[in-house]
Amino acid sequence: MAAKPTSKLSLGAIKLICASLVLASVAGCVVAPPAPPPEQDISWQLHPELAAAQASIRRAYDATSRAQSANQNQLGDHAERAKGLLDQASAELKAAAEYANMR
Repeated sequence: MAAKPTSKLSLGAIKLICASLVLASVAGCVVAPPAPPPEQDISWQLHPELAAAQASIRRAYDATSRAQSANQNQLGDHAERAKGLLDQASAELKAAAEYANMR
């Protein structure tokens, strides 16, 4: 009669597997591609003030990107979150322009 292989893992092997999974997931977060910059898609003819605000958001986004580079990306995730909020603000301005167009 042949011996059955055991399927038990040692505690050390389990810890190594868990640590590898955590490191792989963290590495995946760090190397995620950057999001595209906010759109500049509000009509200057229809909504010059909203278009100007959207252009200001884009300049702030670009300045934040330059700050990240100048600081060798040592700003934690704060600058990246700020850029995400700027993108949201740009989208809200676009929604405001579209809402005004429907009235």
